[in-house]
Amino acid sequence: MTTEPVASQTPEVEIEAQGDLPPGAADLARTKVLTLLDGVREPVLSVRIRLTRTHNPATERPFITQANLDVNGRAARAHVAAESMSEAIDLLRDRLALQLARLRRHWESRRGGVPKAGEHEWRHGDEPAHRPDYFPRPPEEREIIRHKSFSLARESVDEAAFEMDTMDYDFHLFTEINTGQDSVLYHTAPTGYRLAQVHPHPEQLGTTALPLTVSPTPAPRMNPAEAKQRMDTLGQPFVFYTDESTGRGNVLYHRYDGHYGLITPAE
Repeated sequence: MTTEPVASQTPEVEIEAQGDLPPGAADLARTKVLTLLDGVREPVLSVRIRLTRTHNPATERPFITQANLDVNGRAARAHVAAESMSEAIDLLRDRLALQLARLRRHWESRRGGVPKAGEHEWRHGDEPAHRPDYFPRPPEEREIIRHKSFSLARESVDEAAFEMDTMDYDFHLFTEINTGQDSVLYHTAPTGYRLAQVHPHPEQLGTTALPLTVSPTPAPRMNPAEAKQRMDTLGQPFVFYTDESTGRGNVLYHRYDGHYGLITPAE
């Protein structure tokens, strides 16, 4: 893997390249991303771009691009895959443009003091994200190879949705502020959102601007080994469960390399 810093640029841009990439890919990605920043009112403090080509013959979209931006302390992220690097870079630019539009609405809403009507309407027409393909690793070879533990944000469902979408995540683990419950928010087809909680209290959530449904079923109580067994058997992208030893909401998720990652709240 090589790291290619961009000299004399404001903001500083860092590009990482991994795998056999076409000539000029780094310059093209740099140009496409920087042109998006001309209309950003808030200072963009840093830009990190990662370009990857996988060599798994079973992968139909081997070119993967990812970008992480720091916009005046607010993070924005995009992660896409395509059949060619030029297409992946174009998709990355389009996805980042959407994320920056979301951040602009956020800043405008904060300046105005109250959320604008229809603040979440931009989600309704979103194109499906061009996610990377999962490496086809057999279940018996999968392991929990990454464990992340952090203090969960205490926020409303609308705030959690904003966080999830600007970071281009498939799900978001947080503590819902009205109920005090560890919760996970995720997308449901075609344009809605689904909320699951350790102990559901939908009557306490209040009004949301999202097209939201709430699971009435408490998160199953289990340990990481049992959550892994469920993932191995059902092939789900993630499992939200109540840890039997801590009573907190955990998420075991499927990584793109075919293994699993575990997210737990910090004690």
